[in-house]
Amino acid sequence: MAHQIKYIAAALGAKAFGAVDLLVNGAAEPATAGRDDLALAMTPAYADALGDGNARAAVVWPGADWQALGLEAAIIAPRARLAMAGLTQMLDRDLPRDGISPHAAVDPSARIGKNVTIGAFTVVGPDAIIGNNTWIADQVSVAEGVAIGTDCQIHAGVRLRRGVRLGARVILQPNAAIGGDGFSFVTAEPSNVEKARETLGEGDMEIPDDPTWHRIHSLGGVTIGDDVEVGANSCVDAGTIRATRVGAGTKIDSLVQVGHNVIVGEHCLLCAQAGVAGSTVIGDRVVVGGKAGVADNLIVGDDVVLGGGSVVLSNVPKGRVMMGYPATKMQTHIEGYKALRRLPRMLREMAKRQ
Repeated sequence: MAHQIKYIAAALGAKAFGAVDLLVNGAAEPATAGRDDLALAMTPAYADALGDGNARAAVVWPGADWQALGLEAAIIAPRARLAMAGLTQMLDRDLPRDGISPHAAVDPSARIGKNVTIGAFTVVGPDAIIGNNTWIADQVSVAEGVAIGTDCQIHAGVRLRRGVRLGARVILQPNAAIGGDGFSFVTAEPSNVEKARETLGEGDMEIPDDPTWHRIHSLGGVTIGDDVEVGANSCVDAGTIRATRVGAGTKIDSLVQVGHNVIVGEHCLLCAQAGVAGSTVIGDRVVVGGKAGVADNLIVGDDVVLGGGSVVLSNVPKGRVMMGYPATKMQTHIEGYKALRRLPRMLREMAKRQ
């Protein structure tokens, strides 16, 4: 569908200049943009690339001389990534609304709202609840008693196990698994890992008389708030007795693990390959960088930022920026890293003096 520049700008809350009635069919990077594309040149770094493409219109940075860049029309975006969010939403394709597929298996006791789409080979179990306008793709499994809110998107291959509750406008990307059993096992006598924790690794570990791991079942389910998104192949495990909880507005990337009994606050970001171990509490507006990990039974305060690859082994006060393994305050980590890089030179100088 074609859009006029002036309507795109209005939708983004931005200002349009030049031939604002110009029509564009989609967005493209500047160097590969065609005549009917809207080039995304949101920083000065893209100025030269505009000359390599054929775009007549572009989203440009504040202060850009768009006419000198050879454009017929321009949209000025003060905050580039925010404009990107609005623009991509506008240009994205609508989800197909095909009703309930004849190849879906929906239990007669399930309560299905209005304008619901359910794809082929999806299974909806007894007493499940699916809210109005929710869209469910092919090959999804919805277990007995699961409750899905209004306006949700459940993509292909998602698994929702018993005790799962989804709020409104939740998006689950392909193959997300919500409500699987937590990784919780116990031995008859204290295990070596328990002894290691108590002694901080002192002494030798012993061969147990009975090494059998007894499974602790997960009965608590998962509760996910409104406007949460969970990325592809991510897992949110069920709580043992109480529910694992993910707060409203939180976004979870692909390949993320949220353990049993975890509480994740509102408007958090958990980036790819991050892991949060069981019974940890994550405050509101926390950012967990890619490959970062948080040990079990900890408290991470509100507004904390954990840098990529950080490993948190103790409680973190609110508002702190952490890096490293074990994670420390960002400035402390940087000072230690600089000192470590200077160490070889210092050793060479010491060797010369001997």
